[in-house]
Amino acid sequence: MSAGTVSPGNSSTPGKVHRRLGDRAFSGLATAAGVTILVVLAGVAAFLVSEAWPAITAPVADLPDGKNLVHYIWPLVFGTLLSSTIAIIIAVPMAIAVALFTSHIAPKPIAMSVSYLVDLLAAIPSIIYGIWGIAVLGPASVPATQWLADHFGFIPLFDGPASTTGRTMLVAGIVLALMILPIISAVAREVFQQTPKGLQESALALGATRWEMIRMVVMPFGRSAVVAGSMLGLGRALGETMAVTIILSVSGVISFDLISSENPSTIAANIALQFPESSGIDVNVLVTTGLVLFAITLAVNMAARTIISRREAAGGR
Repeated sequence: MSAGTVSPGNSSTPGKVHRRLGDRAFSGLATAAGVTILVVLAGVAAFLVSEAWPAITAPVADLPDGKNLVHYIWPLVFGTLLSSTIAIIIAVPMAIAVALFTSHIAPKPIAMSVSYLVDLLAAIPSIIYGIWGIAVLGPASVPATQWLADHFGFIPLFDGPASTTGRTMLVAGIVLALMILPIISAVAREVFQQTPKGLQESALALGATRWEMIRMVVMPFGRSAVVAGSMLGLGRALGETMAVTIILSVSGVISFDLISSENPSTIAANIALQFPESSGIDVNVLVTTGLVLFAITLAVNMAARTIISRREAAGGR
């Protein structure tokens, strides 16, 4: 065999893939992490179902207030969805504006300072938001809600009578919006900053103004990130407990009135209020409401993932 010939069994054969120990270890750790998440998720779902089953199969007479589960849970689902919807409607436009300001409009020193301050909002405990909402924002909103009731009372959202304490669904929604704002803004900002410079410069070279460039290039590029960030924020709003518990004056009604003192509760807030004093079948009923919240959150995230996947499959972002 000549000196230039390489034996087929030689491990140094050109083109042969060598998997290093580090590669195998990283692959194993990544796989284990993914499997662990699935196992934990399945374990949580199994626990909720097993603990909720006694309430699902119990006679109506044994349930709280003699109501069946649908009548008990529906007002809580309504309040959860209403407060979260208000939060998303307020937070998403603000988050997009903040993300665009810090990524494409403000000078770099100002942009960094604003980004830092906005991100700090995520570090504030929810109970602080709740105290601020009931002690500051609530009383400050009373004149505005009274004005809305006087001038727009014909709209069901502002039917009134306006609360004199500010403990309203509108205040709760505003506080939730502030809580989820940094989440949405951070995700959108990072993707807006990754918009290819060539596309931006091409739009400007063709005569587009900076706003037109942002509208036609940057925002379409980051659309999927806005959707993903919004769904992350919505998941936070759906499960928020302490802030909503502190702010809302709960009466258990189903009402679209945002400025009245009669408000539906949310699932998370109801569990926090009722669980310490509950026992027996009442605990199972509360776990059942937790199972419903788990299903809602899972459905929201699956819907977001589907929307993003379809955009990516279509070649857009």
